[in-house]
Amino acid sequence: MNLAVKMMREFKDRDNRLRLKGYREKAELIRKRNLEAWDDQRLQAESLRLKKEARSGTPLDDLLVDAYSLVCEAAKRTLGLQPYDVQIMAAISLHERFLIEQQTGEGKTLSAVMPAYLNALTGEGVHVLTFNDYLAYRDAEWMGPVYRFLGLSVKSVQAGMSLPEKREAYFADITYVTAKEAGFDYLRDTIALRVADTVHRPFQYVIVDEADSLLLDEARVPLVIAGEPGFSKSDGTRFAEVARQLEQDVHYDFDEFQRNVYLNEAGAAKAESLLGCGNLYESHNSHLLSTLNCALHAESLLKRDVDYIVRDGKIELIDEYTGRVAENRHLPDGLQAALEAKEGLKPSSGGRILGTITLQHFLSLYPKICGMTATAHVSAVEFEDIYMLQVVQIPPNRPNVRIDHPHRIYTHKEAKFKALVQEISSVHRTGRPILIGTSSVEESDMLAESLAAVGVPCHVLNAKNDAKEAEVIAKAGEIGAVTVSTNMAGRGVDIRLGGGDPTQAEVVAKLGGLYVIGTHVHESIRIDDQLRGRAGRQGDPGASVFFVSLEDELMLRFGMDRVIPSAYRDLRQDDPLEELGLHSKITQIQRIVMGQNFDIRLELNRYSDTVEKQRRILYEERLGILKGEKKMSPSEQRVRLYYIDKFWADHLAYVTYIRESIHLTSLANRYPLNDFHDQIIHAFEQIPAEIDRETANMLAKLEGSNDPAKWEQFGLESPSSTRTYMINDQYMDYLQNRSSWAPGTVLALWLRQMFRPVFGWQKF
Repeated sequence: MNLAVKMMREFKDRDNRLRLKGYREKAELIRKRNLEAWDDQRLQAESLRLKKEARSGTPLDDLLVDAYSLVCEAAKRTLGLQPYDVQIMAAISLHERFLIEQQTGEGKTLSAVMPAYLNALTGEGVHVLTFNDYLAYRDAEWMGPVYRFLGLSVKSVQAGMSLPEKREAYFADITYVTAKEAGFDYLRDTIALRVADTVHRPFQYVIVDEADSLLLDEARVPLVIAGEPGFSKSDGTRFAEVARQLEQDVHYDFDEFQRNVYLNEAGAAKAESLLGCGNLYESHNSHLLSTLNCALHAESLLKRDVDYIVRDGKIELIDEYTGRVAENRHLPDGLQAALEAKEGLKPSSGGRILGTITLQHFLSLYPKICGMTATAHVSAVEFEDIYMLQVVQIPPNRPNVRIDHPHRIYTHKEAKFKALVQEISSVHRTGRPILIGTSSVEESDMLAESLAAVGVPCHVLNAKNDAKEAEVIAKAGEIGAVTVSTNMAGRGVDIRLGGGDPTQAEVVAKLGGLYVIGTHVHESIRIDDQLRGRAGRQGDPGASVFFVSLEDELMLRFGMDRVIPSAYRDLRQDDPLEELGLHSKITQIQRIVMGQNFDIRLELNRYSDTVEKQRRILYEERLGILKGEKKMSPSEQRVRLYYIDKFWADHLAYVTYIRESIHLTSLANRYPLNDFHDQIIHAFEQIPAEIDRETANMLAKLEGSNDPAKWEQFGLESPSSTRTYMINDQYMDYLQNRSSWAPGTVLALWLRQMFRPVFGWQKF
């Protein structure tokens, strides 16, 4: 077995070396095509020639060297930037549709310009998907001069733009836009009743920036378009009051990981008494039971300033991966309403869902996809399995000299927090800048208060003040700066030593560079690596360390007490533990969770894949009608479009009902996925006949009239207003409640252990 593993590893390493060798040779060819002597007109004429070649059918691979040489010279003239060889190598890999891993500060934004330009020559459009609106606007403005110099148009899409503005932006040669906004615009297109009301053209080539976040962390989140809610009076307050009267351990219990809550017999009896409803578990009370469960979940499991904040009279959910406000994100309607009732807020849910698509399925609409991120290799198997994207690690322009210290592990939280404050205070006295990554808004505020008490001023960057994100993070490398943030704060913004001032930078470098401290380890090693990667950009000095307590949520939830030596289980001491084996055991827990979450994502795919296939069947028919590919009178076209949309919305409501009741199905010892598929497939099969029947009835009423006023009279119009949002997938929580040491997880861990030497995962 060892010999086979060694041979597989050598084969993979050889393949990577050969690929990078080919990229270096091609980068050298591009460098040798020195265009410095050409005047602007000649460069622009060459770009026009390449455009004509591409549009006449010449393969883009044959134009790559000429095109990249042009971009390199144009970047130098318009931006004063000369791409490094490694940036050119990354650009070649992106064109070949790989997912590249480029370290923080290595210039991914400029790397993307070369493949974006090359693929835009065909006139079919290129999308560069960014993490947020700020980055979409910044990158389009920053890189725009290069494209325009070479005769191509570039635009960015921002939330809130008018339909004509968006249409113009999407018809540019290169469009910078967030993945969410592009997805929402696609959903709006799917309910348009006129071609003129759509904004997208056929998808072609996409570059996904911060690919790990979009392709993994947020890929499962459904994008939703819905009619406006009516804000009808909710009885959520009544159920919130009942939930507050139930006591833990007396009326309800948690699972072993505190991730779900269950009424016990005493709780059911008290709830039945308070609600005056009789047996809660009878079928006619299913709505009451569901609403009560949501209220109990909101009351006992969702924590303010950890899971959400309340701002301007609204619930704003906090993204567990970033610590930022998850913009435009809702919980499923029942749970959202329960949380709003808990906080005494006006209900915001209830609008009829008209269309939905996950980010993963939206991205699959692009025939050609590639991506870039600083942290991809550790999740390479998942990228390849789900997206058929292979990861290529691009070497840095300068060697990374950051020092990653071993975790400092404490027996209990109080000792960890005390040591954390002491470490920050001690380092701050030297003037060295410090960036601290915390686990929640609550923890970041508490740490800031403790630092203020010992005379350490700091900037706090969390979900409460995320509007200042770029401004605060840009100053995090200044002398004496202490920045307390939640995970991944300021992503996409470089932290320059000295804040970009050369004199300050020299001083900070002598102090050891930016010092990154994590107050906990994340479930995913990849997220920890993102925090570490804020230091040590472009060969700068830097360091990182994580403070861990055996009482941290992750350690308790995944049974650290089962893997640590018995001597430490009841020990409480202020000094860090020196047992070296603890570090590997913590990493092992993270690998287990990563394997489990991979399994969960695969299972979730099986739920949404069927719905997406059904959506595409109906949408293909709808698009043919909208574009006039089928011979129909205007009235028949309008009526069929209307009923396709109506019955699809009905189907989505049914799918939501089935999904939200899936947990109860599993309690009855039936495999929920089979039940789910059986029920929604049967329901979908009825839709064509229903569309035909209702269309015939309506056409009879219209008596062949093509008068839009008569259509409006019969309500054959788009919704007067819509809203878009994202839904946190609660079924993910249900799956996470399964045993952390489930057979699938153990198998995933065993395979990872076996193939670590093959894929070069020694440190993971």
